[in-house]
Amino acid sequence: MNGAHDLGGMQGLGRVEREDGEPVFHAPWEKTVFGLLFGTVGSGLVNLDEFRHGIERMNPVHYLASRYYEHWLCTIERNLLEKGIIGEADLEARIRRFRGRPGARPKRTKNPQLAERMLGLIRSGGSTRMPVDRPPRFKVGDRVLTRNIHPTGHTRLPRYARAKHGQIARVYDAFVFPDTSAHQRGPNPQHVYSVRFDGRELWGREAAPNASVYVDLWEDYLEAV
Repeated sequence: MNGAHDLGGMQGLGRVEREDGEPVFHAPWEKTVFGLLFGTVGSGLVNLDEFRHGIERMNPVHYLASRYYEHWLCTIERNLLEKGIIGEADLEARIRRFRGRPGARPKRTKNPQLAERMLGLIRSGGSTRMPVDRPPRFKVGDRVLTRNIHPTGHTRLPRYARAKHGQIARVYDAFVFPDTSAHQRGPNPQHVYSVRFDGRELWGREAAPNASVYVDLWEDYLEAV
């Protein structure tokens, strides 16, 4: 979907300021949210595409004004509520409890199996690679045109790269298709390609003449030229 999260290629937003000696976490609660992601995904409660789409659906002002791990917390909360895994009343009761006792700690439980799955995800990632029984539609060197789509749901085809000509630079294995996975419409695995775009194709004559951008794109995003 088009929203405040899709800022690639846009101008006028200022420099990205790097923090010298930036810590992994700026506050203890961020560690908890980090663990919540791997706990929910590791338990199969939420998939990564649902997680990303929840962030996309944040109010734009809230999205731009909030911190990175707050985005994570918002989408975890939204997904668990929408799936009925937690209830509004229980959530509100928990919020009131910790608002009245900010220093209180939640009850700790031990689940060695879940802990091991979480460690595995943290160490090796959660690849969505899946086998398919068809060859790639495109090969290295092929010219392609990206589709001009503006879905209200999730997509990994960024706005700045739509309706643009590019060239296949690399062919990957097949992976779960985010546009269907985010909405519980099945994995629909398909091949992914690294597509090279000339800078001037993306941004016009003002782009640097030798600039190139490589974007990893699923097969359904591409048309043959």
